[in-house]
Amino acid sequence: MKTGFALPNIGPVATAEAVVQVAQRAEALAYDSLWTIERLLWPVKPQTPYPATPDGLLPEQYKYSLDPLDTLTFAAAHTKTITLGTSVLDIPYHNPVTLGLDATGADMKQRGAMADEFLPALKAIWTTNPVEFHGKFYQIPKSYLNRKPVQKPHPPIYLAAFAPAAMKRLATMADGWNPVAIPVDGMAQMFSAVKQMAKEAGRDPSSLVMVVRGNLEITDKPLGDKRVIFSGTMEQIKEDIAGCKRIGAHELFFDPTFQAQSLQEWLALMEQFRKLV
Repeated sequence: MKTGFALPNIGPVATAEAVVQVAQRAEALAYDSLWTIERLLWPVKPQTPYPATPDGLLPEQYKYSLDPLDTLTFAAAHTKTITLGTSVLDIPYHNPVTLGLDATGADMKQRGAMADEFLPALKAIWTTNPVEFHGKFYQIPKSYLNRKPVQKPHPPIYLAAFAPAAMKRLATMADGWNPVAIPVDGMAQMFSAVKQMAKEAGRDPSSLVMVVRGNLEITDKPLGDKRVIFSGTMEQIKEDIAGCKRIGAHELFFDPTFQAQSLQEWLALMEQFRKLV
């Protein structure tokens, strides 16, 4: 199982200096990957309560964020071989071509339909030249786009899907699943269902991989049976890591955003967790 670590692009640790130090240290420790998260804004009165907090507000750490793609670009300029990823980008905030197509004003209720169109448009941009795409949300006139990805046929697309429609999209269009905060047995059951849907759609289910996000919350005393995965004592978190290996996770990456209060703590956790996988 591969292992990765989050870049500090959220919260008080998120500075240019911290991004460089974490990126270079991760590469020196032979981590496989570095990851960023996207938070466009911090709503004062969220229309939909945030499920992970008692008051429904987003965590305070999300009040400050660096752009996830800019952060990865900056990290790439200071590293040589480590893989870079996003977990996750919100499709309605982006569009498959950076010029002329603006998805940010779209009705959020249409985000599922947008995603169904966004992914094939993105693949067309990455794999064909000239590219042409015509859909309800995205129109790309036949054009040459010569900046193609190094990874062939294209960078892997991992979806953080949970709802039935999103899981079907994952099974039919994506390269893998990026679950978070789901118990080990729950991940195994859900991923098995995804693979079955992929098979029914004529895809090779073995081509799909699971990349697990581990949001760390380390405690001195053990937590009860209802604890969230990757929370509790180090022994409990070791059990979660072993569980991910057992169910065949392709990769696991750790995010200490809610644990580390300083760059020094972030780097120390990188050292500590590298020894566990």
